[in-house]
Order: sequence, then C-alpha cells, then structure tokens
Amino acid sequence: MIFLDNFTFVNPTKLIFGKGQLEQLKTEVPLYGKNVLLVYGGGSIKRNGLYDAVLEQLNAIGAKVSELSGVEPNPRLSTVHKGVNICKEEGIDFLLAVGGGSVIDCTKLIAAGAKYHGDAWDIVTKKVPAQDALPFGTVLTLAATGSEMNSGSVITNWETKEKYGWGSPAVFPKFSILDPVNTFTVPKDQTIYGIVDMMSHVFEHYFHLTENTEFQDRMCEGLLLTVMETAPKLLEDLENYDHRATILYCGTMALNGMLSMGYRGDWATHNIEHAVSAVYDIPHGGGLAILFPNWMKHNIKVKPERFQKLAVRVFGVDPNGKTAEEAGLEGIEKLSEFWNSIGAPSRLADYDIDDSQLEVMADKAVINGDFGNFTKLNKEDVMNIYRMSL
Repeated sequence: MIFLDNFTFVNPTKLIFGKGQLEQLKTEVPLYGKNVLLVYGGGSIKRNGLYDAVLEQLNAIGAKVSELSGVEPNPRLSTVHKGVNICKEEGIDFLLAVGGGSVIDCTKLIAAGAKYHGDAWDIVTKKVPAQDALPFGTVLTLAATGSEMNSGSVITNWETKEKYGWGSPAVFPKFSILDPVNTFTVPKDQTIYGIVDMMSHVFEHYFHLTENTEFQDRMCEGLLLTVMETAPKLLEDLENYDHRATILYCGTMALNGMLSMGYRGDWATHNIEHAVSAVYDIPHGGGLAILFPNWMKHNIKVKPERFQKLAVRVFGVDPNGKTAEEAGLEGIEKLSEFWNSIGAPSRLADYDIDDSQLEVMADKAVINGDFGNFTKLNKEDVMNIYRMSL
C-alpha cells in the first residue's frame, strides 16, 4: 500500500482575479521590461474590445509592442517558430499572452524557445530541458486549461501530425489577470469544451493509487460538484458575472497543482486525446468528453472502489445492494449523461471520425511506450478505448 507521498509545493504565479483588473498591467509589466510581444489568437479580442484595452495599458507605460496573432486552437509549432524569430529579431524582453490556454501554451514555448539556440521542438520532445525562458504574463479569456497558473503546455507539429505535452518550472507565468468579464463573449460550444476540460483535469488527478488522500479527494469532489451545479446555469446566461467567475476560478484551481499535492494522477486520457486531435484537429474538450467515460469503463476493474467513491460522492449513486463496480459504472453513465445534457459530444462519429485511423492514432499515443499512472496502457488498450468511442 502506498501512502501519501512526501512533497514540496511551489506555484510562483501571481493570480490577479476580478472585474477591472486589467489596469494591473501598468504595475506588473514594467517589472520585467517594456519591449513586449503581444500574443493572441484569431481576433476575438479585437471584436470585443479587449485588444484596444490592453494596448491602452501598454501605451500608458511607454511599451514598445510587437504582435503575433493567429495562434491556433491546437497551437502549432510553425506559429511558435514565428514568435521565437520575433523575440530574437526584436530583442523582446517580455511576452503577454491574451487569450485562452492555446495562446498561453504557445507563448510558453516561444518564451523557452527564445532562450534556446536550436529548434523549440527539441524542448517539446524532451531532447533538451527548458532551463530558461523569457518572462511572460497572461490575460485570460477562456476558462478551461489552467495554463494561466501552471508550467505545462501542449504543442502540435502539424507537419508530422504529432501533439505532445511538455513542461518546465521555467515557464510559470509571472502573473495572470483573470477578469470574468473577458469571458462573456466566449461562444456556448467553447464554454462547454472548457467545462469538460477542467472536469477532465480533476478526473486525471482523482484516479491514482496513493492512499490517505482524503482531503485531496474532497477538494476534487467539491470542485466537480461546483462545476456541475454552475455549468447549466451559465449556459443559460452566458454573460452572468457570478457564473462566469465561478467557472473561471474552477478552471484555474483544477490544474495549478493544488489538488494533486502528495500523489501522481493518471493523465492517460489526455495522451489518448492528443493523438486524436493531432490527426483530426478536433477541439480538445470535445475529444475528452468522448474518451474519458470509455477510459473509465476500460479501467474500472483496476480499483473499482475508487470509481464507487466518485459515483456516490459526486454523482449521487446509491451504493446499497451494488458491488463497487456496479456503482462505479452507474457513476460513469451519470457523467456521460451530464456531459450530453450540456451539449458535449459523445462519439467520435460526432466529428466524422471512423475506424480508418485508429491504429495510426494508437501508434502516436504509445510512441514513448506504455503510459498512465493509475494503470499502464499499451497499444491494444488504446485501440479498445478508441473502438468503444466510435
């Protein structure tokens, strides 16, 4: 039996939360420099006025601003290369990511790549560690990934159809500004994907083999219950400040290290999904909604009492007269029902994905060998989960 692991917890990111906090840019940015690379996505920040508001703050401190726009929903290595080149050519000393997790993930690799003399893909593929990075901050516009307060990033190499996660203590944001108002214009479908993503992060934490994690379990369960109570109300009123604030805070807390002190979560389902979106470029949250219940069904026999605990505490399953596995399976069905009720996809067919590329995706998932911390998955395990998800 494995008891709670020894641990040291450090999260250096300054979290600046609430309405009207954008003006904090005038205080925070000058601490690191005034030659700024502004990184953003497809232009929604221009339509909703956030772009102009950010520039107003940067102009007020006399910043010289370069820009990198067009960061993709699954950020691509080619875009990272553009950003690294700008940093080196313009002598950038601070980056500001304005957007969601994809923009922040892209910025993290740009920041690290700007301090590296080779190809930034070497960092993603772990040929070299990211030992240094330019400082950067974030203005978050989407509740989902938690990238605004962690040191992880996911990047896609579209040319080779590879998508991998990587991380380094060097790429914690210096600060992150979270104003719920900046998430008001997030479309309903993207809001749904974000909700699925943050819940999936909690599930990745929850499924582990360490004992004596009762407090961590309760934190995970409380976050899940809060999201499930708030999500339907938010989706009926997308500009409700209180609901947006709750979901925004939950997304950050789901993956800033607070929930997983003292144990290692699983993280296999994210790896399985990365292989799907590397080939088909589907929304990450959509892929997780499809795959996670099937990962659960595939692995319920590993530790059925863990699934039962989740089912009873979060999904209200009555365990009387049921085995741990039976109660756990009922909880999995209730999860699927919840995600379906808010409009998340449930089958790969919802994205017109058939069985023609299953082996290609499975090969990508196991490129570094068997994986997962709750239980190890091999290629046939992955193939089975994909088949269950068709």
